[in-house]
Amino acid sequence: MRILHHLPLSPQSRFVRLMLTEKGLPFELVVEKTWEQNESFHKLNPAGEVPVLVEDNGIVVPGSRVIAEYLEDAYPDMPLLGRTMGERVEIRRLVDWFERLFQQEVTVNLVGEKVEKRLFGQGHPDGNILQAGYKNLRFHLDYIGYLAETRTWLGGATLSAADFIAASHLSALDFLGDIDWRAAPCVRDWYARIKSRPCFRALLSDRVSGVTPPAHYADLDF
Repeated sequence: MRILHHLPLSPQSRFVRLMLTEKGLPFELVVEKTWEQNESFHKLNPAGEVPVLVEDNGIVVPGSRVIAEYLEDAYPDMPLLGRTMGERVEIRRLVDWFERLFQQEVTVNLVGEKVEKRLFGQGHPDGNILQAGYKNLRFHLDYIGYLAETRTWLGGATLSAADFIAASHLSALDFLGDIDWRAAPCVRDWYARIKSRPCFRALLSDRVSGVTPPAHYADLDF
């Protein structure tokens, strides 16, 4: 059985979980407490970061974007990174947007301060950093709303990795109650469609010690 080393609130881990499930690939989850500097895990990924996918044939694939490309090459029956050249470029552009800009400007400032800082024993959240994260979130929600309003799915006409990476980051923030969905109706409608897919069910049942998600987190009619 393939194994995915992950953390429940890691958007990168959630992204890979969605990709695997959407492609119909069974896997087992192993929670990897990266702050404990596990030597055996560092042998799998010297960077010491999740996610890391270990195939049942022994292939080790570290990092969300590397895993996404690997899954597309190894299991092409359900393409999630685009079919045409134009689709492949646009979907990868959006994956990069969320894994780089959204991660740096929003996720690190909110999930990092509220959850990761506690896990790594780095003290309490910094109010200034949180404020910057919320300000940046408004800009990104506007952009996601524009994409959702002008396209069938974020990356174009079909469901793709662009939708899954965006939903992964937003679901982690939603777990913390950090999104005012009333202020972003187009994003809410798009997210409701993603949230209702079978591949999302496991994410909605996630629980994290010390954090209680809002009541609407697992509600499909939020």
